[in-house]
Amino acid sequence: MATLAAALVSDPVELRIGATEDDLQLVIRAVYKQVLGNAHVLSHQRLDSAESMLRNGDITVRGFVRMVAQSELYKSLFFEGNPPYRYIELNCKHLLGRAPLDQAEISQQVQIYIEQGCAAEIDSYIDSEEYILNFGENIVPYPRCVSSQTGVKNNVYNQTVSLLGGYANSDVSSKQAQSTSTVGANLPQKVKVASSRGGASGSTNKRFCIAVSRPGVTPVVKQSNATYEVGYNQLSKKIQNIQKAGGKIISITELV
Repeated sequence: MATLAAALVSDPVELRIGATEDDLQLVIRAVYKQVLGNAHVLSHQRLDSAESMLRNGDITVRGFVRMVAQSELYKSLFFEGNPPYRYIELNCKHLLGRAPLDQAEISQQVQIYIEQGCAAEIDSYIDSEEYILNFGENIVPYPRCVSSQTGVKNNVYNQTVSLLGGYANSDVSSKQAQSTSTVGANLPQKVKVASSRGGASGSTNKRFCIAVSRPGVTPVVKQSNATYEVGYNQLSKKIQNIQKAGGKIISITELV
């Protein structure tokens, strides 16, 4: 297992005082690779302004990570068209270097995304104590849970390795969450290095119950509650429809 981890993960990259331009470019490439899930970045897609700010010392590596994760490029790659569970899973991987810890964390992050939007959801990782303790201001996030970590369940190791997929694998290749079935049911995750096509078929068979508080239809009834049962592939679209109709999502529960 250690051999597999070593094949997937390189040493942490840090921007140190007195860094040369070559050092800076190494850091920039590492951030793009980690935060954008190994996606190929074209020259016109690079965040030139953010790179200049990092070069001039106006922002730290953590600030650069935030700008990449908040960029329209990141949204187009991972937010648009992805179900919420896949989006959360990838945010954990890209920004904290691990798979989701458990169903409670997934539900909490989905709730932040629903109530405050994707920008606040991204900030919740980068501003977390966990991020600061592990990466500080100038270390590029990396897949840290491929080795034992204090306070992290051993099963997260397997889930993280499975999420890594392989050296040439890109997170853009799949829109299916790979760990929701095992995380949600608190089951052991088998280590599985995904192919370039990626994805786990079990996720698409799951169903969810959405509890909603919605405005009342009469002056007497100010609001009413409703529940909706939807499949995994319909989850994102249903959330959007509820929000457009003025409903407030109370909870999203995976059905057993």
